[in-house]
Amino acid sequence: MSAGHRTIERIRARPVVAPLKRPVRTALGTIPDAPLVLIDIDAGGLRGSAYVFSYTPSALAGLARLIADIGAEIVGMPAMPLDIARYFDRRFRLLGLQGLVGMALSGIDMALWDHFARAAGTTVAEALGAAPRPIQAYDSYGVIDIRNDEKALRDSVDAGFRTIKIKIGDGDLGRDVETVGAVRQIVGPGIALMVDFNQSLSVAEARRRIAALAPFDLFWVEEPVRAEDLSGHAMLRQTAGVPIQTGENWWFPAGAQAGMKAGASDHAMFDIMKIGGITGWMAGAALAAQHGMPVSSHIFQEASAHALAATPTALLIEHLDLAGDILIDPATPRNGEITATGPGLGLVWNEAAVSRLMQN
Repeated sequence: MSAGHRTIERIRARPVVAPLKRPVRTALGTIPDAPLVLIDIDAGGLRGSAYVFSYTPSALAGLARLIADIGAEIVGMPAMPLDIARYFDRRFRLLGLQGLVGMALSGIDMALWDHFARAAGTTVAEALGAAPRPIQAYDSYGVIDIRNDEKALRDSVDAGFRTIKIKIGDGDLGRDVETVGAVRQIVGPGIALMVDFNQSLSVAEARRRIAALAPFDLFWVEEPVRAEDLSGHAMLRQTAGVPIQTGENWWFPAGAQAGMKAGASDHAMFDIMKIGGITGWMAGAALAAQHGMPVSSHIFQEASAHALAATPTALLIEHLDLAGDILIDPATPRNGEITATGPGLGLVWNEAAVSRLMQN
């Protein structure tokens, strides 16, 4: 049976809260665990799977219900991701593609691509025309406690990571300088070091802090101001003297296009759950190529490894393991690199762990 004749029979959405090996501390609060919705699409005797991340448990049940409700609309349709994406674009044009709706559509798209590639007996990367290849990973930390995290940082370097990101902005300028200076001393001069403010600053304060941190040879400064403040990011690019990174909150290719047109970033960072799944990512990747803009990923390391393999200006993949505890074969960095696995997206649920972590 060809992939084009497989009809969607069922979509299942299961909410789980997965433990994180390193809770993510940010300037705006701490994420102790990963609230995830696991998506399974059955069509023609095959299953496609993906997951999305609700950030907060309070949105988890609602996101799972939304995915199930939206998914019910496409039961009986061929399991073809581009056709379903066109259907959803028209279906939700008046409501818009941000927030939980956008997350749900992206998750369904990823599961459809997983199914499509499995039906073809290949990986998603290969279905996109690219061979899976090692992508240099950046080991992603939250806010650092130097005394408690020094060993982990040294372990990252010893494990082969050549790029490391930390979050800052949870205190005053002095604290940021002390933290970044200490991390630079720990990892040494040969490691690319990035910092993430998680949208916590005003433009004026961001300019002041970036200037103070510039001597530590930062590879990029991420989201210093609100994600939607494209002009603020653009102004900082003109004065900072350090590359500015944004994009994880660009919703669908239209959001990426707006950010690039505004000159808001030196780099592009796609979150596959917000950019529109695999389909949206590839459209965004084409835009980035036109602008000569390097593309890195935000979380979702399993799916992102496939999308980055097919991205002309791919740069880095984020290593922040959300789903390792619920997968049979988690994506594991080797010598600081992550390679896409298959079939499909390479996702196989550990059903015993899923049962234990399921939320009612």
